Amino acid sequence: AFAQDGTADTASGKHFAVVGGVALLQPKSDPVDGIDKFDGGPAPTLSASYYFNDNIAVELWGAADKFNHRVRTDGGAKAGSVEQQPIALSAQYHFGAADNVFRPFVGVGYYESNFSNEKIDGLSGTGDHVAVETAKGAIGTVGVDMNINSTWFARADARYMHARPELRVAGAGTGQDLKLDPWTVGFGIGARF
Repeated sequence: AFAQDGTADTASGKHFAVVGGVALLQPKSDPVDGIDKFDGGPAPTLSASYYFNDNIAVELWGAADKFNHRVRTDGGAKAGSVEQQPIALSAQYHFGAADNVFRPFVGVGYYESNFSNEKIDGLSGTGDHVAVETAKGAIGTVGVDMNINSTWFARADARYMHARPELRVAGAGTGQDLKLDPWTVGFGIGARF
């Protein structure tokens, strides 16, 4: 039937895509004096993209749930825990034709990551509550889509977030920035329409 009316099943010309997946987020070690690391962890992710043409898109990406981190001191002892939930808006360039089996892409944009449920009170040495400000900054993405057919595809990607949120004690800024700079590695299944 498709051959008779001159149309073909193709991914080209489709303007919307959604992807559901899971990502592992790992912050940098030694983010500030006294903290050895924020342990990484997985969370489900969602993204929605609008394609201006077959190669240029804008993507809204975020964690559908929170990443949980255990905070460890320089001696390796557990100092508490904190949760993080990033969201980002990025411009992307997808290489090659829309129907290629493998389509690498790159992206750059802006993100914010909210921190909540901070339970790291022992870090201040005074018993005062320790909190982490919202992280804001640049995000970079590299990835590849593997076309299953004209609608469905699998995705693998890595994202880097430049994160320097301020550490706050008893509601006041400390002037100490946490150099978290996390990477995410994610896998997902997407559909375009």
